[in-house]
Amino acid sequence: MKHKCINILVLILSVLLWSNCKRHSTPKPHGYFRITFPEKTYQTYHGPCPFTFEYPTYSDIRKDTSMRSEPCWYNIIFPRFNAEIHITYKPVHNNLPRILEDTYELAYKHTVKADAIKETSFVNDSLKVYGILYDIIGNTASNVQFYLTDSTHHYIRGALYFNLEPDKDSLNPVIRFLRKDIIHLVETFSWQ
Repeated sequence: MKHKCINILVLILSVLLWSNCKRHSTPKPHGYFRITFPEKTYQTYHGPCPFTFEYPTYSDIRKDTSMRSEPCWYNIIFPRFNAEIHITYKPVHNNLPRILEDTYELAYKHTVKADAIKETSFVNDSLKVYGILYDIIGNTASNVQFYLTDSTHHYIRGALYFNLEPDKDSLNPVIRFLRKDIIHLVETFSWQ
């Protein structure tokens, strides 16, 4: 009788343990933090370089201090989103076709990881600002890039980067939010 009770007790404990383990074996779905975005307000960049534009008040502009930087290279930093827009300026000296080819190659080198690349043209004849915005969709290092030129003297390029591993599912809301800021920058851009 004692042996039967022990067997029943072991059986009951085994069933309880097994059912408890089974309940926790299903993984929880992957979730992301809810992101609250600031109100869109802008300020004007005025500096020693031959251009002006409006950029968000929730960002900072800092001179690019990397070893390869040139005059008029800046980073627009978004500390809240761990993101930066790298801005590079080059004067044009009868070399615009080569500069534009380099720009195209920089955007399309992401095709290895990109699901798609969409181009949007920008033309402002009155301010002589012409360019293309590249939306690079997928788990790429840079999801939004653009260039602007007056087609004779000036060229500027911008690229959005996050200081973390690309994950399009978690970054998409932030990319969409910052893309609007990039479009605002492009639409308010003027040469000096």
